[in-house]
Amino acid sequence: MEEKNLVRQLIQLAFAEDIGEGDHTTLCSIPADVEGASQLLVKEEGVLAGVEVAGEVFQQFDPTLQMELRIPDGKEVKPGDVAFIVRGRVQSILQTERLVLNIMQRMSGIATITRKYVKLLEGTNTRVLDTRKTTPGMRMLEKQAVKIGGGVNHRIGLFDMILLKDNHVDFAGGIEQAIHGAQSYLRARDRALKIEIEVRNLDELEQVLQLGGVDRIMLDNFTPEMTREAVERGQGRVELESSGGITFETIRSYAETGVDYISVGALTHSVRSLDMSLKAI
Repeated sequence: MEEKNLVRQLIQLAFAEDIGEGDHTTLCSIPADVEGASQLLVKEEGVLAGVEVAGEVFQQFDPTLQMELRIPDGKEVKPGDVAFIVRGRVQSILQTERLVLNIMQRMSGIATITRKYVKLLEGTNTRVLDTRKTTPGMRMLEKQAVKIGGGVNHRIGLFDMILLKDNHVDFAGGIEQAIHGAQSYLRARDRALKIEIEVRNLDELEQVLQLGGVDRIMLDNFTPEMTREAVERGQGRVELESSGGITFETIRSYAETGVDYISVGALTHSVRSLDMSLKAI
């Protein structure tokens, strides 16, 4: 429910940002009672995402708008495909057009690149994770797009998991202090959050394995060879996640080590939007 509320708030903020006191161009050129239809036209190959959110945009702005779904989220699309047709007051269609396109182009771009990474992992048990490297305010939509593309969400924010990064460890005084601090914190508050800790080398990995008390270990900037060694040492006792500069060219070599997860910031932080348009019929 919280996720839906955040999306609704984002849509309202986007309306305020874009429309402000009124879309004077539309209001001066289109009579209020004129009705019509527009279609969402795909202009390049990719994975469609954001259709459900587009429907929410239309409903929030004008509940009388009717959306005819042609292609659902998660389907691979090509130039010329029509994702949906929206019918109703032309003033409403024109005022929601840019917001719908901004959301769908961004989400489809993320779903498309995620699907490419997922396909590179086929035949392994490794899953691709997103990160918190998201557009401020857009995180819920961007992480939803990762799931549509076949990826897995890491923690949503700072509230749903403990992730002891290198800075936390250093400021806490070391790995042992950081882990024990996390465990004490959760016990005192009767919380059941998962604990993950980042390690920078095999010595730190061994220290964490000896201490225990964590659910996942993040292997920061390990080579594939170091990752394979980490998997052998872990022996299934704890989940392992590879992180740090992993690309299309290298992700398969990491997956073949047997690591459980690979996190890729590029899923959300440097994505090119998928080209599409909303055109009058």
